[in-house]
Amino acid sequence: MTVYDMQNLNRETVNYISNILQPGMSLREIRTLCEEYMLAYGADSFWYWDVGAFVFRGTDTILSVSGKQYETANTVIEPNDIITIDLSPQHNRVWGDYARTIILEDGLPILEPAKVKNYQWRDGLLMEERLHEAMLNFVCPDTTFEDLFFYINDVIKAKGYVNLDFLGNLGHSIVSDKSLRIYIEKGNKTKLTEVEAFTFEPHISLSGGKYGYKKENIYAFAGDRLIEL
Repeated sequence: MTVYDMQNLNRETVNYISNILQPGMSLREIRTLCEEYMLAYGADSFWYWDVGAFVFRGTDTILSVSGKQYETANTVIEPNDIITIDLSPQHNRVWGDYARTIILEDGLPILEPAKVKNYQWRDGLLMEERLHEAMLNFVCPDTTFEDLFFYINDVIKAKGYVNLDFLGNLGHSIVSDKSLRIYIEKGNKTKLTEVEAFTFEPHISLSGGKYGYKKENIYAFAGDRLIEL
């Protein structure tokens, strides 16, 4: 298994859960279904504190907590709801890391951000898309983790949003031991080309807003070009 394989597993897991989400499902049920799916189709364990799926809904999507403290809330999905799912499978210590924000309206998952009727939710999802586009347009082989940190945080602030991450970072290197990660943060002068791959995972909310949005991919350089794995 490669990181690309693990990311494909993550994409398949989110697609699977999106197609069966419905009002009345509990967050604990969603977590279990995601973890069982990943274990059935390629994962052998979960690298982030043994939690395969971090699941939040409603105003709890604004929360940013360490895996050491995370507990899945005993709440259920409403007909009109916002859910964030963050997946961390591994196979033979090869990681995947992937997050998406899913919207339900009138009991049905809306898979295209532009079709979401709730304008705040729609704008939050589209802002995540813009941040990933901005990152791809900004990064070059000489870009450092710190360069990316300052640039994206400036974009977030300029658009009226805030960075919710409890450590203030925007992602981390992909390694085989979580204690060896380095972060997209102030002071990290390492070039992005010096790591095998890295996550980009802005967790944001509108300034003063009630809801959080998250989209996470893993990126790596192919020659001088940055690509999504």
